[in-house]
Amino acid sequence: MSDTKIISTRLPINIADIIDSIAKERNRKKGEIIKEAIEMYIGEWADYKIAIDRFKDPSDKILKEEEFLNELKADFNWRV
Repeated sequence: MSDTKIISTRLPINIADIIDSIAKERNRKKGEIIKEAIEMYIGEWADYKIAIDRFKDPSDKILKEEEFLNELKADFNWRV
């Protein structure tokens, strides 16, 4: 058996209905849809935290659009 933990929660009816609909459309169990949604949220949250940490770091230079495009051009030999 894999290492898992059961978590119980209450959801508004409209969200539960959407989960039901997605599960039927994808021919998947509701638990799988909920697990995927939580995994996506956690990934987005991690990206958000990284962005906020970088924004707050005074040593992390904030580039203007032109500087950013020039760095991309240099890194990838793109014509911008």
